[in-house]
Amino acid sequence: MLLQLDFESKTPIYRQIRDQVVLGIARGALRDGERLPSIRALAAESGVNMMTVSKAYALLREEGYIRADRRGGTTVCAPPGEGPVPEKTLRALRLVLSELRLAGLDETAALALCRSLLREGIAQAGDARRAQAPQEEKR
Repeated sequence: MLLQLDFESKTPIYRQIRDQVVLGIARGALRDGERLPSIRALAAESGVNMMTVSKAYALLREEGYIRADRRGGTTVCAPPGEGPVPEKTLRALRLVLSELRLAGLDETAALALCRSLLREGIAQAGDARRAQAPQEEKR
């Protein structure tokens, strides 16, 4: 699992790991049931402390994006995409929308930007599914 961590960023490394796993699930690069590296393996591969990876995995588990089983390891648990949006997500979205407004975007421009980013994510998810299809046929 290749992560692109920015060690110069003000965003904590555990949060960068969490965010990249969530983006991978949303884009279809990580699929429901797919096995993730162990904490030890991901820490070694990424050059970070095991506690950092452990904290990211704990957050992902708490949010329902992964599940851990002592025998089966850690696997992706993609949310069904149905139901209410968590309050935490709504708070983050309100903050981002406020920042866009302060940056000078009006409602039309902000919605156009959101639409563009959603379409980008949907396109990437489709690309990831198509790339994985030939691998599954080999099995």
